[in-house]
Amino acid sequence: MSYAFPKGGLPPQSQSPEGRAIFTDAYAFIPADVMTDIVTSNLPHWNNTRAWIIARPLSGFAETFAQYAVEVAPGGGSSRPEPDPFAQAGLFVAEGTMTLIINGDSHTLTAGSYAYVPPQTEWYVLNSADMPLKFHWIRKRYEPEDGIDPPEAFVTSDQNTAPSPMPETDLWATTRFVDPSDMRHDMHINIVTFQPGGRIPFAETHVMEHGLYVLQGTARYLLNKDWVDVGPGDFMWLRAFCPQACEATGDAPFRYLLYKDVNRHPAL
Repeated sequence: MSYAFPKGGLPPQSQSPEGRAIFTDAYAFIPADVMTDIVTSNLPHWNNTRAWIIARPLSGFAETFAQYAVEVAPGGGSSRPEPDPFAQAGLFVAEGTMTLIINGDSHTLTAGSYAYVPPQTEWYVLNSADMPLKFHWIRKRYEPEDGIDPPEAFVTSDQNTAPSPMPETDLWATTRFVDPSDMRHDMHINIVTFQPGGRIPFAETHVMEHGLYVLQGTARYLLNKDWVDVGPGDFMWLRAFCPQACEATGDAPFRYLLYKDVNRHPAL
């Protein structure tokens, strides 16, 4: 299994600047080809690392999360990765090998591995291999709830998590790294898979915000009122209540990494 990640680089001067990127009041579509070298950021306390920051809280838009694509050169990493002690992290490895140390316990993550890191946790990321480490990092401030303990750290993988088919179809399934009934968690990071010909057969309209990073395959995706052709490395960023639907195209599975906020009352 391969997982998409920004390629970087720069297009030639002969290329037209007219592109596919879209930003509206309801959604943003950031295609893979605009994630070039010139839009990366260095991060404080990270060595030999660059990041594409593809979502961040924006007042009046999507406000609950930030999402990065992080590339760490051999020998790079951080012993102070997270500046906000109340932030939790979801880490999904696209390529390379990550040494992840959580509260002193060392874990080796490879392509397809997923780790959850709770807030107020000591954790490190190191790339001790001889090839770049490429991973997706989703950050959200944890919302504590009276009488409910915060979740614990864990490490798993796409390969070791059985997809859950959606009702009455074998063309649409969700790989859930967290049990939806576990009220300790206030965010879910899943992998959604559509087999060729699969679809979301209605325009979903709901309170959850979304980040969708396409890992594999192609589809037509409904974003508010617009049908957009999407493929590996494209990112969709949806505010609450933005209608969405999907029709998988091509002859390979269409898969994306999905963030959504769940299991809490809206703040008033």
